[in-house]
Amino acid sequence: MSDAPTIIASPEPVLSVHESGSQRSWVWRDDRLASGDGRIALAIAQRAAIPELLARILHSRGVDAARIPAFLDPKLRDWLPDPSCLTGMNDAALRLANAVKGGETIGVFGDYDVDGACGTTLLTETLRELGCPVFFHIPDRQKEGYGPNGPALEGLRAKGASLLICVDCGTAAVDLLTSLKEGGDIIVLDHHKPDGAILPDCLVVNPNRLDCESGLGHLCATSVAFLTLIATCRTLRASGWFDAHEEPALLRKLDLVALATICDVMPLRDLNRAFVAQGLRVMGRGERLGLSTLASVAGVKETASAMACGFAIGPRINAGGRIAQAELGVKLLLSDDAFEARALAEKLDEINRQRQTVEADILNDAYAQAEAQLEAGHAALFLHGEDWHPGVVGIVASRVRERCNRPVLVGALQDGRIKGSARSVPGIDLGAAVINACQSGLLLTGGGHAMAAGFSLDAARAAEFHQFLDEALAPAKLRPRHDSLCIDGVLTLRGATTEIAAQLARLGPFGAGHEEPVIAISRVRAVKTERIGRDGNTLRVILQGEDGGRLRGLVFRAADKAFAALLEDRAMPVLHVAGQLRCEQWNGQDMLSFFILDAATI
Repeated sequence: MSDAPTIIASPEPVLSVHESGSQRSWVWRDDRLASGDGRIALAIAQRAAIPELLARILHSRGVDAARIPAFLDPKLRDWLPDPSCLTGMNDAALRLANAVKGGETIGVFGDYDVDGACGTTLLTETLRELGCPVFFHIPDRQKEGYGPNGPALEGLRAKGASLLICVDCGTAAVDLLTSLKEGGDIIVLDHHKPDGAILPDCLVVNPNRLDCESGLGHLCATSVAFLTLIATCRTLRASGWFDAHEEPALLRKLDLVALATICDVMPLRDLNRAFVAQGLRVMGRGERLGLSTLASVAGVKETASAMACGFAIGPRINAGGRIAQAELGVKLLLSDDAFEARALAEKLDEINRQRQTVEADILNDAYAQAEAQLEAGHAALFLHGEDWHPGVVGIVASRVRERCNRPVLVGALQDGRIKGSARSVPGIDLGAAVINACQSGLLLTGGGHAMAAGFSLDAARAAEFHQFLDEALAPAKLRPRHDSLCIDGVLTLRGATTEIAAQLARLGPFGAGHEEPVIAISRVRAVKTERIGRDGNTLRVILQGEDGGRLRGLVFRAADKAFAALLEDRAMPVLHVAGQLRCEQWNGQDMLSFFILDAATI
């Protein structure tokens, strides 16, 4: 077998893996990889002056030669739109500019997740730099629930706020925000799908409102806030305001936009890709004390990576909003005091460990319910428990979705009501189904987008709601229990080199809609394995090829991975393994690692 990624002309699964240790078949990510015709990829490689491996992967993902330079080095100037393309933007920017000129006090109300925390931080920090006194509020998930609430908004007004801004929420709060209009102006900066065509009677900037033709519906709320600040500064600049006042350096705040985009699982294409690429560069400079401190406490080696944001930094910021003090994340992101930042980071790290314990306690029950519902033939899985913590239901939904390949709704039952979060699978618009259920009166509250949603209902209507979901999401019933694993290339172990890993890294940043390439490595044995980590749930493996070459492999959350048994088999069978090849820095040296996603016997 060639050391270069192999393209095979066969409808057969990759390396003939029909059923892996995870009961998955291995397929090419795109039919073009299995076409057996590498001439197009070779032509792209020559035209774009890139390695053939990159050309083949980019070609399989629909990136033509003309777009490759912009794809590999996404620049904001190539993708940044005129903010005025967003419906309502000009009015919102003018109102904000007038608030700056008048030195008005502003109240910011944000959601309790990473997107809400980053959007709140971005607005608070920038508006303070522009001279406005700013107060913020992040709601307590259990006591206040999702979205704006009257007491909190009135509390901000009691502090002197003549302008309220809701970020990452507010679109669905039609009655509340309309009723509060007489007390002062309100701006909503959101991205969640509206519950129909009716919006709150205030200034609403949301690329997903039905009358917005911007084509920016894939942005998170922090990105919407960033564009709003660009428009506001443009308005101030046109009026001559910056002739006598310092203009904020908005590009230095792209770290917040990148973090929110990654953690809210927005598709990494076009503007989002540019936001994340530039934002990670800003993050890499370590200028935001709170982020660098949190990364240090979390033991992150490389702060400025999508993986660090998604799996280390984001979950810790989220933890405060899930099971403790919701405002901790914003306070950390705003902090410019080293002692305070360290204390906040350590607190969030501790809370995150508590969250992991709470999550583990619920998962076994959730898995058992899911298995029973799969056996009963449900298209969607609706799981709930009386003693389940409402702060972790979204994470539990994600875990069950990964295992079962179905839309999953997980709720906590309290005082006769079920309140929870939902996660979907590609191609199934869960948000639309939840919104429809809310409009029909089946839910008390509900909203979201295609891949995630929130909901609440009377427990007495649980069975009725589940039936509604089965009918609305019926196509999900046709999905296999285990989705196929998409493969981007095949290597021998000798061909898995630091040079190949460096080439693959050039395709980053990775995320939703542009997943990190998955490489299959053929014919290896796991000659040494050990469980490591605080909870012993990480499996470290030494893979050995038939030519004697060796490679370090890692399996995270090994207890949930059925294929881990193949790697730990003392008979050391010959295996094919699939995963992500990365070159990491450790003590100043390059260290090649293979992050294993699956394994199969030959």
